[in-house]
Amino acid sequence: MNEQHGNGLLTVIGMRGCDSFVSQVDYYLHKAREGEEDQEYVIHADCNRFSSGEAKIMLHDSMRGRDVFIISDCFNYGETFTMYGRTVPMTPDDHFADLKRVIGAIAGKATRISVIMPMLYEGRQHKRTGRESLDCALALQQLVNMGVKNIITFDAHDERVQNAIPLAGFDSIRTAYQMIKAFGRKETDVNLLDKGQTMIISPDEGGLGRCNFYASVLGLNLGMFSKRRDYTRVVNGKNPIVAHDYLGNSVAGKNCIVIDDMISSGDSMFDVCRQLKESGAAKIFLFATFGLFTSGLDKFDQYYGEGKFDRVYTTNLIYRTPELLTRDWYCEVNMCKYVSILIDTVNKDLSTSKLLMPEKRIHKLMERLERGEPV
Repeated sequence: MNEQHGNGLLTVIGMRGCDSFVSQVDYYLHKAREGEEDQEYVIHADCNRFSSGEAKIMLHDSMRGRDVFIISDCFNYGETFTMYGRTVPMTPDDHFADLKRVIGAIAGKATRISVIMPMLYEGRQHKRTGRESLDCALALQQLVNMGVKNIITFDAHDERVQNAIPLAGFDSIRTAYQMIKAFGRKETDVNLLDKGQTMIISPDEGGLGRCNFYASVLGLNLGMFSKRRDYTRVVNGKNPIVAHDYLGNSVAGKNCIVIDDMISSGDSMFDVCRQLKESGAAKIFLFATFGLFTSGLDKFDQYYGEGKFDRVYTTNLIYRTPELLTRDWYCEVNMCKYVSILIDTVNKDLSTSKLLMPEKRIHKLMERLERGEPV
């Protein structure tokens, strides 16, 4: 018997490149609702492309009366298509266009549409500093104007971008609990409860709030790097860094956890690791919700081989190359179960407050670690 909750029959649509992730989410949804419903949650959207690169989306099921959750990884460059006889990787713009095509194919028939976009499209272009486009705000407004009611993302570069859509739902979710849990399982020789052994490090001023949360909830000391840029030049779309200056207590002999929302090329992280090692840091661990690795893995291999860092933790919320998954220095943090819980909760119109505020769960996790219990 199909039983509807909240705003309609639960339906999950995974965009291109999200098949594996959506499959795991579907598994956890069925597990959570075992004995409650007998239905298929996942609906497939077919994307057909013309030789010119133009595209259209086809849905083979009616969306009338459904509560639709669309999962989109706009940064999956592992997906390709053929244009004028050439195979080209999908860009964030291509993925976002396909997302709008799916919403267009639904054609207003769904009761509610929610978009789960783990890494926010154009999230780094969230504010205007001159005569430049304000892409993230425009993208959010486009989705809302097309009928999207909720936008769920993770560790947004700047949550204030939600001011562009003040009457729509927007949630930027911390991944701290899952990161700490994965770390506790993997690094059994690091005591997260010992202030004298471990420190939290912010690689720049922008990430200070995120790192302050980790430091506060774990009761650890916090250090920060001040990043100075050359604003007279633009290299690879950004102003190059000219200096990193460390501010905080001594890191000599301590394990350092460097936390950021993303690793792009990794250059900032390399400079931070080098300086921390020169200052006598013991082990260095890198936390990033999103691992882009835009310049490849060779330099990470080099720095790991030279002992300049010990492990990199990123989530599976965006595309990871098969090569990355084979690296000894890499640890993946699986977020599929958490996303399934979010979907289940929102579909039932229940409060997400406990899911969005992980402090209590982190404290319980620390209590288990203190008792020597497995996490």
